[in-house]
Amino acid sequence: MALVPSWSAGAAITDDPTVDAATRATFQKLATAVLTDRTQALVDGKSGSEDRRRASGFSGKVRLSGAQSREESSALSELRGRKARLAKLGEKYSSAKTSVKLNATQVKGRTAKVSVTETTTLTYRKVRGNEPKTTGFQAHHELTFKADGKGRWQLTDIRNTDDGVAVNQIEPPPVVPEPTAVPSTSAPASSSSAPAPSATAPAPSTSAPAPSTSAPAPSTSAPAPSATTATPKSGNPPAAPRAAITPNPPAAPKNFSASGYDYKAMADYAAKHWNNYNPEYPSFDGAGAGGDCTNFVSQSLKAGGWKHVPGYVYDYTKWFGNSEIQSHSFIGVNEFSWFALSSGRVTSLANVYQLDVGDVLQMDFNRDGSKDHTMIVTYRSPQGVPYLSYHSTDTYNRSVASIIASYPNAYYYAYRT
Repeated sequence: MALVPSWSAGAAITDDPTVDAATRATFQKLATAVLTDRTQALVDGKSGSEDRRRASGFSGKVRLSGAQSREESSALSELRGRKARLAKLGEKYSSAKTSVKLNATQVKGRTAKVSVTETTTLTYRKVRGNEPKTTGFQAHHELTFKADGKGRWQLTDIRNTDDGVAVNQIEPPPVVPEPTAVPSTSAPASSSSAPAPSATAPAPSTSAPAPSTSAPAPSTSAPAPSATTATPKSGNPPAAPRAAITPNPPAAPKNFSASGYDYKAMADYAAKHWNNYNPEYPSFDGAGAGGDCTNFVSQSLKAGGWKHVPGYVYDYTKWFGNSEIQSHSFIGVNEFSWFALSSGRVTSLANVYQLDVGDVLQMDFNRDGSKDHTMIVTYRSPQGVPYLSYHSTDTYNRSVASIIASYPNAYYYAYRT
C-alpha cells in the first residue's frame, strides 16, 4: 500500500500551482511581516505578543508553516535576549522601520524560491549629543515556499544570503575563506619606491604563511604576541593580541595629525559606499567564497591616504587594490591584519571601546584563531562608544555595543590606524 501525504487525504490534488502577481505580492507582504517582527523584537518596550502579531496574522493561500512559526517564535525569543544584553551595555532602540523588496521568484513544481532585499533602520533611544540618531543595514534573504495539495503556499524556510552579520540576524554568520585574488605580475603602479614584480617573479616560498585558515590560534590564557614580536623576515605573520570588550576602559586618545592620514575622508568614503558599492572596485559580496568586508575597509583606508605597496598578490607584506587586481592583504581578513601590523600602519588597542574614527575592528566568530570579519569606525560618541560601518551585511553606524550584544563570545581585535 502506497503512503500519501496527509494533506492529500480526502481531497483532490491540484496541478502544480502557478504564482501570479497577487501571490508574489503576498509573498512580499509575509516576508515584510516576518522581518519586521524580528526587528521589532529589538525595540525597547515591545512585548512578546506585539512581536508576533504580524506574521501570525497570515492565513489562507499564503502563510507560515507550523514548523517555521515555531522557528520564528524561537528567533524572537533570542532577539529579545539580545535586546536585554544590549540594554545592559547602555543602548536601546526607540523605534524601527523595515521594508522588503522582492527581487526574483523561481517556481519549480510545488516549491517557490523568493529572493528579497531587506532595508532596516533603527532609531537610537536617548541621543545625548551629536551621535548618530539611527543605524541601518541592507540584507538579502532567500525564502522557500512550498505548496500543499490545494495549492496553498506555506513559508518553510528563510536563509540569509549575505556573507556577514545583521543586527536582527539569528543564525551564526558563515565562517568561510576570504575571496581569492587572481595572481598577476602587473601590480598597480604606486608612488612607493618599492619595485613592481618582474615578469619572472618567483613563486611564493613553500615556507611562506598559508592563507587565512591557517592563522595561528590565540592563547586562551594570555594575549597573542604583539606586532613587534614578529617581522616579515621571520617567515611568520605577526599575531594580533585580542582586545577586551568591557566598557569604560582607560583612555587611549587618538592623535589625528600624527600619521598624515585623513580619517574624516575614510569615514566619508564608508558613509558614501556602505550600501552604494564603488564600481571602481570588484565586489565580493555574496560570491560564495567570502564577503566584501575587508575589501570595503581597504578602500576606505585608501581614500584616507593609505598608499599601495606593489608586489606579488600572495605576499602579505604587499597591499594594493583596484578594478583589475587586489592583493590578498587588500581583501582577506587575516592577510590584512598581517600586512597592517608588519608594515607598522596599525598598532593594537587593548579594548574595543578605545577605537576612534578610521580605526579597524576585526572579529573571530568561532574563536578558531582565524579572523572572519573586518569593520571600520565611522563615528565615536562623546560618551566613548565607537560606531562601525561594514559590508556583508551592508551596515552603517552600528555601535560596538550592539555588535558585542549579538556576539558576546567572539574574539575581537582592535587596530589603531
